[in-house]
Amino acid sequence: MKKKFSLYWTLFSSTFLLSAFTFGGGFVIVPLMKKKFVDQLKWIDEEEMLNMIAIAQSSPGAIAVNAAIMVGYKIAGFWGAIITTLGTVLPPLFTLTIISFFYHEFRDNRYICAMLKGMQAGIAAIITDVVFSLSKNLVKKKQKLSILMMVIAFVAVFFFDINVIIIILISGLIGAFSAIYQSKREGRDSR
Repeated sequence: MKKKFSLYWTLFSSTFLLSAFTFGGGFVIVPLMKKKFVDQLKWIDEEEMLNMIAIAQSSPGAIAVNAAIMVGYKIAGFWGAIITTLGTVLPPLFTLTIISFFYHEFRDNRYICAMLKGMQAGIAAIITDVVFSLSKNLVKKKQKLSILMMVIAFVAVFFFDINVIIIILISGLIGAFSAIYQSKREGRDSR
């Protein structure tokens, strides 16, 4: 019982702190979750984290909450998912409640506006870091199709302004066809 409580408390406190200090949208929490659950606690490996992020991004809802649910469920089942969801949702709820009372003062305060503008640069750096750290694994394993899809998706979104939903759906279909093809090929090779 004590061990389970310790696990639940670690899940809650980790996701609560990550969510409390994550500014700039759901993608910012991804590298922080990776550092906490993959690098520090070693509860999941990097490839599994990458898969969870892909599923969390393609699921409806906030990516931070979806990723927390998946990590919590992987580590501690149903109650882990509930606990990580609470840990992820409570900090923004508290913050938005406080900001709603002082909205006009925050909106017109030049220091707050300057602080938020400065945070944008830090957020861009964090997102860039997660792209490089998670794509390193693809390069190491020489997954040519995944690397090609990543480059094409970037070009499609950045230069041609193609909707992200279309990119996700096409990437998912290519991944599914690739997996089917690979399993059939492995089946033929084993005969």
